[in-house]
Amino acid sequence: MAAQAGPSVCITGRPQRNARVRPYTRLRERLFPDVAGTDNLIRMIARRCRVPLLAVAVLALLASACAERQPRIRVLPPAPGATAAGAEIVRIAETLIGAPYREGGTLPDGFDCSGLVTYVFAREGIAVPRDVRGQAAVGEEVPRDALRPGDLLFFSTTGPGPTHVGIAIGDGRFVHAPKSGASVRIESLASAYWATRFVTARRLAKR
Repeated sequence: MAAQAGPSVCITGRPQRNARVRPYTRLRERLFPDVAGTDNLIRMIARRCRVPLLAVAVLALLASACAERQPRIRVLPPAPGATAAGAEIVRIAETLIGAPYREGGTLPDGFDCSGLVTYVFAREGIAVPRDVRGQAAVGEEVPRDALRPGDLLFFSTTGPGPTHVGIAIGDGRFVHAPKSGASVRIESLASAYWATRFVTARRLAKR
């Protein structure tokens, strides 16, 4: 009995490698023999680092936002009898409550008493002299019992004549930059200290 022929098996030879291999491919194979393993490692690292890097970026944005956030200032309503310009001057002055005192300062990073007045009135387009005595010479004099919000109040604190200035905000109160180490705040004109040192009040003509 003749042996039956088994199923034919097609055995193909291994294809020859293309001789024209790019130089950078050969270098890559020499430096990284296990290319697939290297690619897998890179992908694993990228997946693990993606979330921490995203968290760091979010925290950096939040920190930046917190650094730029300004403190919230409680602004009091304008007192009765305030003109439109006077009410706006009071509003601007009250937004600066808490700003530090700085000798010669005229900006929100630090004010002295006359610098605060110069800045507030400049915001309303009103130019005033830079020093206390110069400010006490402009506008018209106002009796103490006829004060309005936005009037300038002058005091004698370190010598004769006007040496300190504040901005009236109504109800016998005023905003000022008091002294080194303190900050812009509200005071009462009725307090013993300020009542005995009051010199004069001025109202600028534009108002």
